[in-house]
Amino acid sequence: MRLRCIPGATEKLENHPKIIQDEKCLKGKWHTQFSNNHPIHIEIGMGKGQFISTLAKQNPHVNYIGFEKFTNVLVRALGNLDDEAMENLYAIRMDVEEILDVFEEGEIERIYLNFSDPWPKDRHDKRRLTHHGFLERYEKVLTSGGKICFKTDNQLLFDYSLEEMEKHHWKVEKVTRDLHNSPYLEGNVMTEYEEKFVGLGMPIYRLEAFK
Repeated sequence: MRLRCIPGATEKLENHPKIIQDEKCLKGKWHTQFSNNHPIHIEIGMGKGQFISTLAKQNPHVNYIGFEKFTNVLVRALGNLDDEAMENLYAIRMDVEEILDVFEEGEIERIYLNFSDPWPKDRHDKRRLTHHGFLERYEKVLTSGGKICFKTDNQLLFDYSLEEMEKHHWKVEKVTRDLHNSPYLEGNVMTEYEEKFVGLGMPIYRLEAFK
């Protein structure tokens, strides 16, 4: 999908207090940005920010960081970041391939992967965010017992992700192929995509994984 260019998007991000500009300088020191030692949860591919901003409001004793690599997507999330009272949420304009430059080993408690690009062609499998190359990065930044929470509408991506995680010795639990008709729905926070897919009657696939 081609993203519509938003005039002045780069400048808006550079001047917004919730967009981190020096994220690599905070590696191992994120507690100084949040001024506390609360656990850190991140969402990779935060889109318009509905999911992560809702979590931040619900859980003031958890710190949240959203990753989004597309400038024209992240600028659309600014409305969900503007609440000055929400001091536990920041966003980074960055590709997750650089995650090891941003976080120290064991610095993150939870990673959310919501409706990631499925990259359906076999030759593009290394770009899928559940490819073992990314799983190795996640393992390094996660705390002992830290976990990945993964949701998708794409059955092929879900099957692929299950296989990758199990093959590379991740323990998978709370697996469902129809989240909204499962025991795991309680406490679920929906993304914009999820609302759309559920409205169309499509099943949502979900799992949690940890080492």
